Amino acid sequence: MRTRRLTVVSLAAVLAIGLVARPALVASAARSDTLPAKLSGTELWKLIEEFSEPDGYFRSDNLLSNELWFQWVIPELVQRAPQGGVYLGVGPEQNFTYIAALKPKMVFITDVRRGNLHTHLMYKALFELSADRADFFARLFTKKRPPGLTAKSTASELVTAYWDSSRTPTGPDSAYKENLEAIKDHLTKTRSLPLGKADLDGIDYVYSNFYWFGPAITYNSSTSAGGRGGGNMASYGDLMIATDGASVSRSYLASEESYRFLKDLHERNLVVPLVGNFGGSKALRAIGRYLKERGATVAAFYLSNVEQYLRQDGLWQMFCGNVASLPLDARSTFIRSASGGGGGGGGLVNSLGSMLNETSGCGPASRGPVGSVRISR
Repeated sequence: MRTRRLTVVSLAAVLAIGLVARPALVASAARSDTLPAKLSGTELWKLIEEFSEPDGYFRSDNLLSNELWFQWVIPELVQRAPQGGVYLGVGPEQNFTYIAALKPKMVFITDVRRGNLHTHLMYKALFELSADRADFFARLFTKKRPPGLTAKSTASELVTAYWDSSRTPTGPDSAYKENLEAIKDHLTKTRSLPLGKADLDGIDYVYSNFYWFGPAITYNSSTSAGGRGGGNMASYGDLMIATDGASVSRSYLASEESYRFLKDLHERNLVVPLVGNFGGSKALRAIGRYLKERGATVAAFYLSNVEQYLRQDGLWQMFCGNVASLPLDARSTFIRSASGGGGGGGGLVNSLGSMLNETSGCGPASRGPVGSVRISR
């Protein structure tokens, strides 16, 4: 997952090439959905437990995205995908930026590792406990909030303020432990999530990495090869100050509006982290049934580069069937990553045209070394 080129393609196009079973396509304007306005903590945990699959394996902790250029597709994405639908995704914080752009009513983040569930539960508590972006950043990295940050501060100003260790030194171990207990108490007592020791220890592991590495944390910081600086991968700070192809900052910490949207979704328990394989028999199918029962439609599905692993593991056709089971319409949009050139730090080949026109095929009739098929716009 180290080098990627982001691509946007209609989910419906997967079905149009006639290689998977036909789903029940949803006419987006035909009826209003009945998605919940909010869930209780008990209802959220029931979805997590009932929809999730057993814990799986991936070679990386994947505590942070390594896709420095992932914002480049957002201008086209917001034109293609509808606002107010349902967002599906995989992986850690890059989802928040896409969610802020699309403003869905409900979110499901599905990842093969239970560690990703722990990451999102940590984020859930931090969003709910933090009044604004500056407070969120302070809690995430166990630093005191510096003076001068306001609702109008840019992402660059925010990152710079916390990056300067002389201005905002990392707090002592006692401060970390206090913050960690606040996260656990919020999840288990305020939200009434029945987290067992393994899940609480998992949250501790994730949070300890953000404390140890600070805003310099990268995709591979927590691995033995990453070292304290995480090599030459993009840091959390880099990702937050990155921009789209028009130099517009679109990260989820770029504005208070984006932050508040995510905070509100979390407070209503509408960001649902699941454990599951995209080629598995349960998680995506369960999401599909849940959405169909409520007349809802998938607006966007962020895949990262999971498809390459599905092919390697012989799960490609299962994935195709899972996609076909989702409620889709003509605007439902895949967001996918593909191998590109460039060096470390997320230095990818970025071409908006190729992102939009080059997609991965879905079956034996597709063409190309990895089954690529060209979709005309």
